[in-house]
Amino acid sequence: MSVKKQINRREELRQQLHTQGAQLTPQRAAVYDYLSGVEHHPTAEEVFMAVRPKLPRLSLATVYKNLEALVKCGAVSKLTYGDASARYDIRTDHHYHTRCLECGKIWDVDAREGFELLKHIKPQAGFEVKDYRLELLGRCRECRR
Repeated sequence: MSVKKQINRREELRQQLHTQGAQLTPQRAAVYDYLSGVEHHPTAEEVFMAVRPKLPRLSLATVYKNLEALVKCGAVSKLTYGDASARYDIRTDHHYHTRCLECGKIWDVDAREGFELLKHIKPQAGFEVKDYRLELLGRCRECRR
């Protein structure tokens, strides 16, 4: 990512946090930067392990609090799947996911027409669709080896 684009994203994040009465702390910036640089959707523990070398005094509780602040301001999505650990996604637009049933990692799949298709489905029994989530389940390349 170019420096200019990173600065723009950082300023956008600062504004999103400000609307929720929060600030962009070094810890939040480090968590956000890590999420911006990975292609999978890490757990809080994975974020903690990746960011801690840069911020040795960082605690797992701080990572959780910062992830929740990023979710609250709309900069990050929280993905929950039953009893499994929550995973975090930097993309907040409509898109699909593939999830490995063995290792639990999640990857993005673009969904250009998905939401438009949902508009054509007539809700049953007065059900109003507010959002959607589509997930493709299988085994990733690494787990198939």
